Amino acid sequence: MDLEQLRNFTERGIPFNNFLGFEVLELREGFARIKVPPRPEFVGDVQRPALHGGLISTLADSVGGIATFTKLEKDQRASTVDMRVDFLRPGNVDADLIGEGTVLRLGNRVAVAEMRIHQGDPEQPIAIGSAVYNVA
Repeated sequence: MDLEQLRNFTERGIPFNNFLGFEVLELREGFARIKVPPRPEFVGDVQRPALHGGLISTLADSVGGIATFTKLEKDQRASTVDMRVDFLRPGNVDADLIGEGTVLRLGNRVAVAEMRIHQGDPEQPIAIGSAVYNVA
């Protein structure tokens, strides 16, 4: 699918992404940037308060996967094989969450991506991750 189709599929074609409010900010070959606007339901630590790690991990996996899809042929698909997320600091519950994914390598059967999750300053990530995607 072309980039506009991929944008629409990411935002509206995947019910979970639609539920979370994903907004694709940028798509180009090997790169994706997605925003998730704040919602009270995203609080994971009510004492701090801080964002739920599951939301951060979901965004990391999604943005890495979508970045991978930008490099695939129309008949190819990708699915997550392995993912690692390192949480670096608490996420602010009142700020947009931004995920950036970059494909590091696309082979015949697997792709490798790195992800950075931040709230406006990519140099101050709240989490970083890497993932391996099966390509078929």
